[in-house]
Amino acid sequence: MTSLHGFGLGLRPEHYRDFLEGRPRVDWLEVISENYMVPGGKPLHHLDRIRRDYTMVMHGVSLSIGGSDALDLHYVRELKALVDRVQPAWVSDHLCWTGTTGHNLHDLLPLPYTEAALRHLVPRIHQVQDLLGRRLVLENVSSYVSFAADEISEAEFIVQLLQRADCQLLLDVNNVYVSSVNHGFDAHAFIDAMPSERVVQLHLAGHQDHGDHLVDTHDAPVCDAVWDLYGYTVQRLGGVPTMIERDDHIPPLDELVAELDRARQIAAKNTASVLEMAA
Repeated sequence: MTSLHGFGLGLRPEHYRDFLEGRPRVDWLEVISENYMVPGGKPLHHLDRIRRDYTMVMHGVSLSIGGSDALDLHYVRELKALVDRVQPAWVSDHLCWTGTTGHNLHDLLPLPYTEAALRHLVPRIHQVQDLLGRRLVLENVSSYVSFAADEISEAEFIVQLLQRADCQLLLDVNNVYVSSVNHGFDAHAFIDAMPSERVVQLHLAGHQDHGDHLVDTHDAPVCDAVWDLYGYTVQRLGGVPTMIERDDHIPPLDELVAELDRARQIAAKNTASVLEMAA
């Protein structure tokens, strides 16, 4: 796995020109895998040019690692071809399912936290890792319902999965916060439970507040409560590579870079406080 440090952004078409014509204060870029799993075209042309100057990570939304259908091996092979082309620091997707009976629902749907689900996931992850020739990085998703069949907490489920499948974690701090409000669990305890040696990346994003529940939307700036949780996460896990996701109401790049600078400041402050306590 390629070493990666610092603070990144998701590469979006609205900002291709900014990265082609200048060097914004961004350390690395995350690309949505499916946007470039094509034999050619402008998106892939721009990606090839931009990755000359920036380290990339790849982030997918269609693996459906928790789905009941057999793994889509055609999809995994196309993913592998893009991996070979881009040579990303790592490849991630979501700990979820996205469809059934061959139909993609285009949503990141939660799994029951059960032993049966773990037994289902582990061999599928091993299969993907064998095909890609590298560890898979999985992201915790936000959720809005829970299952009556749940046997353990989401945090415990993730910890057990990481150990059994020998995979790694993309810890989405916003998703932790959203789910903690929706389900009434302690977000700080969730962060405490995460094994630092397995966490390779952090996500930050905005969400919508609907009063009695939150919805992960990636269409707004990071809110103060998520910034606070991010500071706590840095204290707990250290300087993990961090990026901001924005998928709708996308502002000019300089606004996102300014928001990324806030992440840099919070990370520096909380890293310093940990060092002071250890001295």
